[in-house]
Amino acid sequence: MLEYFVHLDPEDAPDDLVLATAEVPESVSRKRIEASALPADWREVPAPPGLAQIGDEFVKQTENCLLLVPSALAVSENNVLINPRHPEFKQITVNQAEPLRYDPRMFRKTRRQRKH
Repeated sequence: MLEYFVHLDPEDAPDDLVLATAEVPESVSRKRIEASALPADWREVPAPPGLAQIGDEFVKQTENCLLLVPSALAVSENNVLINPRHPEFKQITVNQAEPLRYDPRMFRKTRRQRKH
């Protein structure tokens, strides 16, 4: 949610977002890419084209169902790409989607100073 949020235009945030969660069995194959294996500029905005190529290759190869990649916002956290072409994809259960609304406080441009 945070990765998507940083790309939102606060003046034109979509009102039709949904949150979908999924149950992924531990047995589903996965590959982790460490930050050190990514291009040096992987956290830049806009993202370098090489990152999309990594995802494209992951889908084409169909060796693993999941690809764990470091979050550009919190490197110790991961984003998970799911390969719908992989045979294990059918083991993933997607829960019912629910409306998603970001709290308006997240769109504040400035924070009030706290008095000490």
